[in-house]
Amino acid sequence: MFLSYDEVIEFLFSRLPVYQHQGASAYKKDLTNTLLLSEALDRPENKFKSIHIAGTNGKGSVSSMLSSVLLAQGYKTGLYTSPHLKDFRERMRIDSKMIPEGFVMDFVNMHLDLIDRIQPSFFELTVAMAFDWFAKEQVDFGVIEVGMGGRLDSTNIITPMLGVITNIGWDHADMLGDTLEKIAFEKAGIIKPGVPCILGEWDDITGPVFQYAANERGAPLHIATRNPEWWAKTFQGSMKGQYQQKNMRTVWEAIRGLQSLGVEIDDEVVAYALNNVQELSGLRGRWEYLDKGNPPLIVDTGHNEPGIRLVLEQLKDIPHNHLHIILGFVKEKDLERILPLFPKDASYYFCKPGVVRGLDAETLRLQAGACGLFGDAFVSAPEALAAARSRAQAGDVIFGGGSTFVVADLI
Repeated sequence: MFLSYDEVIEFLFSRLPVYQHQGASAYKKDLTNTLLLSEALDRPENKFKSIHIAGTNGKGSVSSMLSSVLLAQGYKTGLYTSPHLKDFRERMRIDSKMIPEGFVMDFVNMHLDLIDRIQPSFFELTVAMAFDWFAKEQVDFGVIEVGMGGRLDSTNIITPMLGVITNIGWDHADMLGDTLEKIAFEKAGIIKPGVPCILGEWDDITGPVFQYAANERGAPLHIATRNPEWWAKTFQGSMKGQYQQKNMRTVWEAIRGLQSLGVEIDDEVVAYALNNVQELSGLRGRWEYLDKGNPPLIVDTGHNEPGIRLVLEQLKDIPHNHLHIILGFVKEKDLERILPLFPKDASYYFCKPGVVRGLDAETLRLQAGACGLFGDAFVSAPEALAAARSRAQAGDVIFGGGSTFVVADLI
């Protein structure tokens, strides 16, 4: 029995396999444990309507946008996302409020014997906790972001009213597959029989994988890029990353899908919600200005090849004299694909993210140097930031990223 919230969090992170810290060794490629937890909790995922969101990039933003729209419309809305940046409770919210510390404590204490018997991973347990909380609070909708992949992800025990797959790109190839078709196959696993699915982007390599899965399961497949009608293509919203325009297109198609299923959502409410996503959902780290001074400090959680490519394209468009980049990665990242994307004329401040999986800063410095990227190594992101601030001048720009955990350290 734990007597404090801090003791519970220490237990969750030290006793359970945590992908956020350990990487692949904490990833369990089946739904057995999650189903056992669900059965013990009386199938909480069946007690609320849900929307399931997968994809290589943008799924966190799309989840937050959709939950903001539903909340603004007046629905009691649960939101499950991962990973968190600073506070474990960021993963689970109802109407923008994080799960109470008391519920986390009570849930773990009440189910210690169950946890000991099943030996779930950190992610498996947090999914079960979120679903249990949403059911007990009787949410109208749960917006559920996939952790990794889709087919074998713990969240995939739900049967949603709508599925959303944002896009496909190279990420987690060691666990999801070494071709884009294999990665798409895993993400297509969230497509359920008869359940409509929104595909944010179509391409000739992965699109047929989704079309085949949808046809096989009798699931209507709607392609956001094929809809010329959506008004959001000229709508800016509060999410300032240029890539958010793609995400808003996917959100708009998902809203049309929900409306066709009888969910009342007013277009005026959509406009309000998309202008207030951070306030309504708590989303952070997506093209966020941590300091709007001169020079400004911008961070973004883009951490794979397609995500980083989009972030760097936007950095080019910001007027600046010189670019200072605080950069860190986790050990399993495919740096041969990623490092050549970065500009060679920037100053680099290499750092180790504050997790066990973090790549040593000196190792990163050497690999980056082989790609023509030069700078110094620092033991942490805050130390790298201090150095960047001491060297940057008015008219420069400081950017921090490469890993979600670098952004968390800077926040």
